[in-house]
Amino acid sequence: MTAPAPFAPHPATDTVVSTGPVPIAVRDHGGDGPPLLLLHGGGANLAAMTPLAARLRGRYRVITPDLRGHGRSGDGPWDWDAVLDDLAAVAGALRLERPAVVGWSLGGMAAAHWARRTPDCPGAVNIDGNPTPTRPEQLPGLDPGQAAAELDRLHALFDAMSAGPPPMTRAQADALIEQQRQAALGGGAFPGDARAATTERNLVPEGEVLRLRPAPDTLAQIQRALRELDVFALYRDARVPVLALHATRNLPHQEPFAGLYDAYRAWLRERLAATAAAVPLLSGHHLPDASHAMVAEDPDRVAAVVADFLAAAG
Repeated sequence: MTAPAPFAPHPATDTVVSTGPVPIAVRDHGGDGPPLLLLHGGGANLAAMTPLAARLRGRYRVITPDLRGHGRSGDGPWDWDAVLDDLAAVAGALRLERPAVVGWSLGGMAAAHWARRTPDCPGAVNIDGNPTPTRPEQLPGLDPGQAAAELDRLHALFDAMSAGPPPMTRAQADALIEQQRQAALGGGAFPGDARAATTERNLVPEGEVLRLRPAPDTLAQIQRALRELDVFALYRDARVPVLALHATRNLPHQEPFAGLYDAYRAWLRERLAATAAAVPLLSGHHLPDASHAMVAEDPDRVAAVVADFLAAAG
């Protein structure tokens, strides 16, 4: 398994696709290979995928969109069908013939939906895109009462986060970005430059202040879509080869819930193995010593796994 070498820096091409339900901002990283749509996670934007895009561009023409409600793309009702319609509009506008779809986190779950909807797709990869646990039975090894209490605590945190930060001045935004850079130096999830570029791209003017996207109503719709999602049902219905790439360790901010996340990963591992045994189109891979932020922490290894899978699937 050899990681594709990153191409030399080059000017990517930014455009906005306006042929679909909402305008979708897109970055074309170039490359002479077959087309590949590379999708970011919830609360991020296409800038978060730059490290992985650089590693994949040696084999693919890599296209990174901002999902609706994120980055520079338009707002609209957030559900899976709407997101897939946006991606289809991007593929059509850029004349991408049978693109592979690779997504991280929320984008990975969108890729799994694409694998069910698009039978001519050469392959789809879900990089650690799993809904938040909602039931004690998803946390094997924990006492049911403890599991229920931990789930309540986790969901309360997510509910508070869905309100989003208040509007901020430019100076406050700069301070936030610097704080994120310093956190990255101290072992945060994302390299400082990638995190800063992602935050900057999600800032939008609102009068004399800046607001951080996604907006609270978009976050609420995304959370609802995640609560209702059974990703293993998507795998069972897949019409093309799918790879589920899972993390194996916690992020720093997950450590207060370490017992919950360790138990949930064990449940996911068991479910993935059982589903893959019954679904020939599904493959599972657990990347050693990789966190949920693997696309930025370790893009070389992720790119190698993705490229090997798509080469075999193609």
